[in-house]
Amino acid sequence: MSKQRSEKPAGKAAKEPKKDKVPKPALVVFAFRLSAADRDLIHKAAGPGKATQFVLSAALAAANQDRTEK
Repeated sequence: MSKQRSEKPAGKAAKEPKKDKVPKPALVVFAFRLSAADRDLIHKAAGPGKATQFVLSAALAAANQDRTEK
């Protein structure tokens, strides 16, 4: 008896073309020194793991003179 040949699977599905990469804006590092007590206050105010975003937001608000008038 002869073996039956199995049918070959259809060709591979065509891949989608790659999307153009959008260049990310150039980031820079801005550093400053502060006391351990000040650092602890920032961490306490910001909550766990959010100190960097807290300080960034506060610094940008101050630079943009984003204040509420009372």
